[in-house]
Amino acid sequence: MDNITIRQGETLFLSCSQGDFVTHTAWLNRSSILYAGEDKWSVDPRVSLVTLSQEEFTIKIEDVDVTDEGQYICAVQTSSRPRTTSVHIIVQVPPKIVNLSRDLVVNEGSNVTLMCLANGKPEPAIVWRMKSPSDDSLSSDSEVLDIPFISRYRAGVYECTAANDIAVDTQTVELTVNYAPSVSDGRDVGVTLGQRGVLQCEADAVPEADFEWYRDDRRIFNGLDGIEIEAAGALSRLTFFNVSEADYGNYTCVAINKLGSANTSFVLYGVTTAESTARH
Repeated sequence: MDNITIRQGETLFLSCSQGDFVTHTAWLNRSSILYAGEDKWSVDPRVSLVTLSQEEFTIKIEDVDVTDEGQYICAVQTSSRPRTTSVHIIVQVPPKIVNLSRDLVVNEGSNVTLMCLANGKPEPAIVWRMKSPSDDSLSSDSEVLDIPFISRYRAGVYECTAANDIAVDTQTVELTVNYAPSVSDGRDVGVTLGQRGVLQCEADAVPEADFEWYRDDRRIFNGLDGIEIEAAGALSRLTFFNVSEADYGNYTCVAINKLGSANTSFVLYGVTTAESTARH
């Protein structure tokens, strides 16, 4: 018995030779008659007659599916004796990822499990990898990727690939890792009276930090006393447009998100015009 391998969705042609003195001929599948000569017995609209002649008897099955897999028999009755030809059909199915972890937002230190399930025939091999930023050390040759005690450096896009002999299916999951703010050390700034001064605070945090500025223990608000506070992403700037003697002193920047806070201190101090010129 011959084996024929065909891909899901393709058209299957089944043909057998006839010869002289044929009185009856039929194609069967699992003992069910598909065609007896020119007469269609199958109720499946995908099955049709292609050729029936003295030389050959050919039918076709369109849009083949896994349920069409199995043994097919061509039975030929001649005036002398009956003969049969059989063929076994194997239907291959391209991989399809059917269950994938959703995009995740987790806190740093959590244990993370990513799941990827796929169908296909032959059964697809599944591979997980960290796609962006690329990290070959973080991969898995199974349906599950475990990341214990996840750090902020493991945040990114993870790719699941399901592959068999026919095709490849790929899907991605985005993993966001939240962590408490950390701030860069404050840099003291010297400014001449009447000049413009800027204190700049930078925080690393997910979600992005909100900023608060303090003079000693008193919170500073935007627009008061000729001071402007502006935040742009990871940066916050405290700008003095016309520095006075009263502005000199200690300032604190506090970066806050839902996981915690961090702070750093600055000193705004006075310099003479000559010192300022020498610095530049």
